[in-house]
Amino acid sequence: MSTDLLIKNPAAVMTGLAGSAARLNIATGGDIRIRDGKIAAIGKLSPEPNARVIDATDCVVYPGWINTHHHLFQSLLKGIPAGINLALLPWLSAVPVPYRRFFDREEALRVAARIGIVELLLSGCTTIADHQYHYYPEIAYDASAAVFSEAEKLGVRFSLLRGGQTHMRIIDQQPPKECTPEPLDMILRRIADDTARFHDGSDFSMRRVVSAITTPTWSCKPDELRELARHARNLSIHLHSHLSETYDYVRYCREVHNTTPIDFCEKYEWLGPDVWFAHMVHLSQAEIEKCGATQTGISHCPQSNCRLASGVAPVPDMLKANVPVSLAVDGAASNEAADMANEAHTAWMVHRAAKQDAAAIDAETVIHIGTQGGARTMGWHGIGSIEVGKAADLSVYSLDHPRYFGLHDVAVGPVVSGGSVDCKAVICNGRVVVENGAIPGFDMERLKHDAKRLVDMMIANPV
Repeated sequence: MSTDLLIKNPAAVMTGLAGSAARLNIATGGDIRIRDGKIAAIGKLSPEPNARVIDATDCVVYPGWINTHHHLFQSLLKGIPAGINLALLPWLSAVPVPYRRFFDREEALRVAARIGIVELLLSGCTTIADHQYHYYPEIAYDASAAVFSEAEKLGVRFSLLRGGQTHMRIIDQQPPKECTPEPLDMILRRIADDTARFHDGSDFSMRRVVSAITTPTWSCKPDELRELARHARNLSIHLHSHLSETYDYVRYCREVHNTTPIDFCEKYEWLGPDVWFAHMVHLSQAEIEKCGATQTGISHCPQSNCRLASGVAPVPDMLKANVPVSLAVDGAASNEAADMANEAHTAWMVHRAAKQDAAAIDAETVIHIGTQGGARTMGWHGIGSIEVGKAADLSVYSLDHPRYFGLHDVAVGPVVSGGSVDCKAVICNGRVVVENGAIPGFDMERLKHDAKRLVDMMIANPV
């Protein structure tokens, strides 16, 4: 249930908007009134009867981060020694593929999802898109319902990016039964079922479903890709997948399909404003321009791309071409964390290094792509910015840590200073879901215990 709130006296407010609108003019009043789950007023405001006041003195306020690509089940697969120093393709064969056998029980998936959502919440993230591909024909539990349930308990907006595959990659030797492909008709039927049960396409919805075959060039046949696209559009849901994460994607498309990945996707109806891809590290200028022309978006995952040595996505060039750009953490098995503020810090740093240009991207732009950019990319138009009438999804960051002492521009502290942030409050849909750095009523010690027990079990039964 939402309660009337008033955020009072913030030191700065970043709106999530682009350009000159990125910062709220505090001189005209930075108080934010929240009513019925939405931002009702901004300015110099007084408390109304029965409203709760959150004192934001010396704090900065951002829109809640929007994480547009994750693999929550990987939250129990952090730092696995067999994969810690591998690039993407050998890492896939060493970690996500063989370790899926440990998710034959619902508890493991639920605990993993809980870890990821909790970590994201504590970094100020209020909307999560989980590219969930742990499905197979004989799965003994309802994986979609499980992740939606965990998100609802913790009060976040949640989009299920329903992944899967119709065939295995040749390089994956002796995969466990939990990796068994689903026939196309089964995938289509199950996506339709999840859409009927969970999807709400309205601007202020808390739950969405997206059709998200795991990789368009490897996880299904080309004609199946076209059928998946048409099926999704008949259901009025969006499309998502991985693309061009490493140069292997580009080489495969050229050798097998005699085209580029973007042109391949275009041929099979996988471009458009209802489509976004994770990574897109290796794009030509022509591909970037085609994404801008078709409004095909990107989930930018800089930490995972660095960790797997995949490269750096050409985000500054994509922004110039009007490509919808968002921010995401990817799976914790290739990131070892799920912290949107740290992801934003990396995005602010890595493009300067890649382009050898200190003006390649600024903090305001990083905040924009991590908030309103995510809403635009996913077509979730009621969220992503601090404006009257928008959803009350906000993070109030305390600047009491020494890393912020001495800042001349406190507004950008959570991005430029790095490290873990301290959330005085995180609000989603008008509800306080984090207070003074903790989730009210949540048993963190139990989560720690459950995670250790499951990891110990995996270590005791090596793949």
